[in-house]
This record gives sequence, structure tokens and C-alpha cells, in this order.
Amino acid sequence: MSATAGEPRHEDETATAAKIVELFLIASMVPDPVAAARYIAPDLKITFTGGRRYRHPSETAAFNAGRYKWVKKKMERSDVVPGQGETIVYNLGTLYGEWPDGTPFEGNRYVDRFVVRDGKIVQMDVWNDSAERLLTLNGIAG
Repeated sequence: MSATAGEPRHEDETATAAKIVELFLIASMVPDPVAAARYIAPDLKITFTGGRRYRHPSETAAFNAGRYKWVKKKMERSDVVPGQGETIVYNLGTLYGEWPDGTPFEGNRYVDRFVVRDGKIVQMDVWNDSAERLLTLNGIAG
């Protein structure tokens, strides 16, 4: 079924939202919070694992700088869900990098959920296995 002049073009909206998220994540991995900020709304709400709340990519970059010596994402796929006036993008993959002591890691699962509205990211929720891996690394979990 093709869209008529009065119907939303979900294919274009979802593709655009997925691209915005991809470009945001690429900039965030540099890390380049200034470039990442091009893709966010002024009222962005970010929730990281453990319920940590942030408002800007510079804050998440600072958190990551304390948790990792360096970290990157191997983006495996994005699942995009069109909605009323917004698009939800789930980006899934694994993290790889080094812990602060230089120990390398890879295969650390993550799911990032984004809400994109009017071409800007308005919400980001982050889940990953880093805390579990740190517990195991420190002999606390089995």
C-alpha cells in the first residue's frame, strides 16, 4: 500500500530516525559530545544503567570515562517502531574496550532505546552488562 498525500510516510520517518540514532552513537563513541549534541533536543532525558540520569552527551561521556579506559559499540542492528508523532529506535549490539585497569573486554551486550521526535532525540535509555561483568571481574558474582 502506498501513502497518499495526506498520510504520514512512515518509511521515511523511520529511516530518518534510525539514521539520526546511528550518527548520534557514532559521535558518542569518538567521544565527541559536541557532535553528538547536534542530534538531541534541548530537553533530552537520558537514563543509564542503574537509573543514572543525564541531560547531555557530555555527561554520559564523563561517566563512561570513569567506567572504562575506552569503550566502543559494535552495532548489530536497529529495530524501529513508528508512532504517533515520534519514532522509537532500539539499537542493539555489544560493547568492547578496556576497563580502567587496561583489561580488555568484548561481547558486553547492550540495548539503547531512543525516542526521536521532530528529527531530534528526546529520550535515551541504556542497558548493558557492564555492572555484571565488573562484579565477576572483582570476584563478587559467579
